[in-house]
Amino acid sequence: MKKTFTFLLMALCSGAFAQQLGNLTVEKIMRDPKWMGVAPSNIRWGSDSKKIYFDWNPNNTGRDEMFSITPTDIKPVKVSIDEQKAFIPLAGEWNKKHTLRVIEKNGDIFLLDAKTGKIQQLTNTTDRESNASFSGDESRVIFTRAENLYSLKLNGGELVQLTNFVHTGAAATAAPQVFAGAGGRGGGGGARQGGGAGTTSGTQATSVRAVVNEQENWLKKEQLELFDVIKVKYKDRKLDSIQRKQFEVKRLKELAVGDGLVGATQLSPNDRFITYRLTKIDNTAKVVNVPNYVTASGFTEDIPNRTKVGAVQATSETFIFDTKRDTIYKVLTSTIPGIKDIPEYVKDYPDQLAQRTRRNEDRKVNIRNLSWSEDGKYAVAMISAQDYKDRWIMKLDPETGSMTLLDREHNDAWVGGPGANVLAWIDATHFYFQSENNGYSHIYVYDIAAGTKKQLTTGKWEVQTLQLSADKKTFYFTANIEHPGIKHFYRMPVTGGEPIKLTSMKGINDVSLSPDEKWLAINYSYTNKPYELYIQPNSPGAKVVQVTNSTTEEYKSYPWRDPEMITFKNRYGSDVYAHLFLPKNPDPAKPAVVFVHGAGYLQNVHYGWADHYFREYMFNNMLADNGYTVLDIDYSGSAGYGRDWRTAIYRHMGGKDLTDNEDGVKMLVEKYGVNPKHIGLYGGSYGGFITLMAMFTEPDTWAAGGAIRSVTDWAHYNHGYTAEILNEPFNDEKAYKASSPIYFADGLKGNLLMLHGMVDVNVNFQDIVRLTQKLIELHKDNWALAPYPVEDHGFVQPSSWTDEYKRIYKLFETTLKK
Repeated sequence: MKKTFTFLLMALCSGAFAQQLGNLTVEKIMRDPKWMGVAPSNIRWGSDSKKIYFDWNPNNTGRDEMFSITPTDIKPVKVSIDEQKAFIPLAGEWNKKHTLRVIEKNGDIFLLDAKTGKIQQLTNTTDRESNASFSGDESRVIFTRAENLYSLKLNGGELVQLTNFVHTGAAATAAPQVFAGAGGRGGGGGARQGGGAGTTSGTQATSVRAVVNEQENWLKKEQLELFDVIKVKYKDRKLDSIQRKQFEVKRLKELAVGDGLVGATQLSPNDRFITYRLTKIDNTAKVVNVPNYVTASGFTEDIPNRTKVGAVQATSETFIFDTKRDTIYKVLTSTIPGIKDIPEYVKDYPDQLAQRTRRNEDRKVNIRNLSWSEDGKYAVAMISAQDYKDRWIMKLDPETGSMTLLDREHNDAWVGGPGANVLAWIDATHFYFQSENNGYSHIYVYDIAAGTKKQLTTGKWEVQTLQLSADKKTFYFTANIEHPGIKHFYRMPVTGGEPIKLTSMKGINDVSLSPDEKWLAINYSYTNKPYELYIQPNSPGAKVVQVTNSTTEEYKSYPWRDPEMITFKNRYGSDVYAHLFLPKNPDPAKPAVVFVHGAGYLQNVHYGWADHYFREYMFNNMLADNGYTVLDIDYSGSAGYGRDWRTAIYRHMGGKDLTDNEDGVKMLVEKYGVNPKHIGLYGGSYGGFITLMAMFTEPDTWAAGGAIRSVTDWAHYNHGYTAEILNEPFNDEKAYKASSPIYFADGLKGNLLMLHGMVDVNVNFQDIVRLTQKLIELHKDNWALAPYPVEDHGFVQPSSWTDEYKRIYKLFETTLKK
């Protein structure tokens, strides 16, 4: 009887347990995400490869804490405060033999002995020391403190300042001296009068003084010839002067930088050349202030924000200080091939084209990366155009500042993609970089001595992360070779060859390689399984062991869908990848909802956890439970599919990205039988923008739309993102008018719900307010706006998330199921 009762109790508990989450509701899924469990994050190795550290919250308490494991003992242990204080971050520069590593922590410089594990603190100051590296002979550590470059000897501890940057005004030298001379002769006078007379009077004073000096020199010579006593005194004074000069301390050369910002300062391996970048910022551009209404003070307070696209951008120049010649000169950019090229889009504006042709000006460029070979024989610079159309790799002649071309990547849209900023040396004559020149981001190696370039990887897939092994014989990289939505970790010789796959689990594998390169710490996820930490030896086919198990029993109690991965052809004949959520019991109205991911350049259709959109993933499950067919696509402009897909939205956001969604709806109607009159869509940020464009420009397709934190007018967004895709409003007005929903608001027919945080410092609340006024003026009445007074771009409060999605769900229920 006792056994029977126990079995019955277990069965009852199990049954109740299986129903713990029950039917999905907005209230349940939009709670504090801790209800699901907290995945490990910030995974990093200790410098000695003995421990893996990560942040975790296994008990779903107030905040994450630091845990550690070892490769052989995978039980997570909470890290003590003392160990956390002593922890040295892995980032830093090795010496050539990988026996010593120089590291920055909390603004000070440390030296790690790899063999003994001993850590020596080299600086302990209130100033911040950064950018630490070894000198060419590795006898010193070079670092930056308060803009200036310093050298610290490892064996003796001698600290030497290498640069002396001096910030001065524009007219801090000759002009005041000229005016002082003029004032002395002219007796002062008003500012206008004194200034006007200064040039002439000053010139006269100099001329008269030159005559007097000749007379004085003659008299002095005569005295020396006539009087022995003068000869002796003059000789003694001359000897004293020579002796004093010998005892003088040589002053460090002042490097005048005006009001510019100094950065990227580095010393060449042969100690001769110091290069630095001088950046000038225009402070005249207006900055947006975001009003904050719900404050502790009870008063409205402004949050200083950002400029808008098209504002004057910072400009920079790179200089060389030749310590041997005691000379400063600029790196010359005027001879860069294509420096005067006029972008292709300007042909749409004949007057602008004529003006630019007449001016024949150099395009503005930024030297992003200047890198020396280990022996200091070669210097290579990576340079990008401020209009985003070109990236050059140039060989620098440090003695003249001139450059010669090694590689040019041009794109009439914009240069980008994964690894666009990667450039590093393999040995004294070979460096590597990534390029999309053949359509996908791949690895290239350049032999600077031979002047040859070799492409190491090829195919319709991307190299997404890249690192070089300690012995510089192997590349480790992450790529989506098997499928655009599967990410594995590979290795390959630096000379090229077939990539060897090291990870084996289908999904997303984000790998942290141990410093000794013996182990892989894998942050792995699958479509319906959040990220967990795994450990594996660095060998193909090796056993992989799960370390953490973070999801709660409540989360596991619901059968989360593994959405079907499908492709369909868009109207241009390209494959579009999508997740399809099919209802087990379709509603009689056969409704469908399209979810549009945000960020534009982001991949959401893959075999991994929707880290950025896990709430939307759960909401899509809930919609499917309630009879909706749900489609989530990686539209044109999304990441993971190469250069042409990435740039397909150039000069027309809301063009191919929107028609891809339209073509997805057509596929749902034809293949899955959804009702073309009962289609809705929703999305946030870029997804909100697409929702607006859909509702305004293709109103017959969409019965309802939920637009969250939406861009309504790209001329009001930031520069870095927008100018790449649409150029600037004042030089490509057509692109902005074709891409901004506010110009198409009169097309609204269906039911539109707009939702926006009022303290959004990314897409400002002003954006949605301007569109609201436009809808009022157009006499539209089939829209609503839900403002969230305390929310930024990414909502934080569960109550806000809940309110937002209850409104969206109500919109679909009342409009798509009629």
